[in-house]
Amino acid sequence: MKITFNEDKEIVKRIKEGLKQKGGYCPCKLQRSEENKCICAEFREQIKDPDFEGYCHCRLYYKKKD
Repeated sequence: MKITFNEDKEIVKRIKEGLKQKGGYCPCKLQRSEENKCICAEFREQIKDPDFEGYCHCRLYYKKKD
């Protein structure tokens, strides 16, 4: 398993700006809760799934299976 940033540098730049503006909370989600703090709970669960390969909700991170 490997977690990397999205290859699209513009997306990474925009999401990082959004994270900065929202104090580290996912810019794609309205509610500011611990579940939405980057890396969000949703993606942490996807990381645990050995069959999951793909992007997190906001497309900042990508999980690649081995």
